[in-house]
Amino acid sequence: MAASDHHQTPTLPLLIKFHDVEKGSSTVEPHTLNSTKTTSFLTTTFNGLNALSGVGILSVPYALSSGGWLSLILLFAIAGTTFYTGLLIKKCMEVDPDIRSYPDIGHKAFGPKGRLLVSIFMNLELYLVATGFLILAGDNLHNLLPDVRIDVFGIVINGRQSFVLLVALILTPTVLIDNMTTLSYISATGVFASVIILASILWSGMSEGIGFRHKGVLLNWSGLPTAFSLYAFCYCAHPVFPTLYTSMTNRRHFSGVLFVCFTFCTFAYVTTAVLGYLMFGGELQSQITLNLPTDRLSSKVAVYTALITPISKYGLMLKPIVETIESHFRSCCEKRFYGLFVKTGLVGSSVVVALTLPFFGSLMSLVGASLSVTASILLPCFCYLKISYRKIGIESAFIVFALLMGLVILVVGTYTSFLEIVHSL
Repeated sequence: MAASDHHQTPTLPLLIKFHDVEKGSSTVEPHTLNSTKTTSFLTTTFNGLNALSGVGILSVPYALSSGGWLSLILLFAIAGTTFYTGLLIKKCMEVDPDIRSYPDIGHKAFGPKGRLLVSIFMNLELYLVATGFLILAGDNLHNLLPDVRIDVFGIVINGRQSFVLLVALILTPTVLIDNMTTLSYISATGVFASVIILASILWSGMSEGIGFRHKGVLLNWSGLPTAFSLYAFCYCAHPVFPTLYTSMTNRRHFSGVLFVCFTFCTFAYVTTAVLGYLMFGGELQSQITLNLPTDRLSSKVAVYTALITPISKYGLMLKPIVETIESHFRSCCEKRFYGLFVKTGLVGSSVVVALTLPFFGSLMSLVGASLSVTASILLPCFCYLKISYRKIGIESAFIVFALLMGLVILVVGTYTSFLEIVHSL
């Protein structure tokens, strides 16, 4: 989630509406933006920042501590590569004005199988990022209130598990809301939350007695796979780039939108990572908010602001999945009871996964290494090669570099993250 909370993630932009469109396939995919071109450069930039910024800002200090100072080179490499693959998505969409979503690009390149493949990776990534929100909220609330427990009919639930359940109950209404305009305005708070978190971390280091005393290590080879995966998670918003592009009044300026968004988010990620590593060194936990002293005002501001992210993003994360399920079972889901069952079932299943895999860092690393890399690096390259690439030149070197980087992160990062989760069980 990029990691890209990828990502993190891929969060959905402001002013989003969903509608179903059937294009050359029996599979009906949810599209994520009104087809009318109404957004300006500034509005689209804000939407892009909302898509790129997320829970990745909490995990990027841990990524730096895992790989060491030189791993920042990897962050810049991933930022540049994902910016370039974002431009490839733009080029793919310029070929056919009927392309309005990421699955549409997959269909244009590889037919119905391409649409299905892109949909699977996109929806699975959204589901796991939403699950990561529950883990994030549970960890931070338990850190602030370690003695809280829930007693339900004699069954006592202690620790972070109780907070995961409480947060899921609070977030369920956002999943049940069908008015996407309402949900999208709620999600806009995530952008401001990232800025507040960064300011709170700086405040903690400067005025709360923590300081910036740790020197860290130059390079930690064993931690590079984890760092690579978490950095990739920070730039996982590519599935929503087509919706941003189609919404613009002047689409020629979309490259500028991407440049501003990637520059701003990279600055925020690097600043947070450096501050966190100087403050806590190798003792950094999977979320920097877990390192902050709970009795300090700045720490409480950072933690409570971090909790805004799940509230603002959770419903929008699951909405495309709900739309996909309902499109396949339309006759049943037209009845209100079945629609309610689908939505609450998704929330319940994500709670089960969050309780089973309570390892935020490892889960986000796995999502970044497998799903985010596939959706943000590999698929844009393959689709572009199939749709519009016609000659061999300097662009070939960029595409080969992007594919090699993506494959390395996919194989090594997924293997390392999977082992970390298994060993933690």
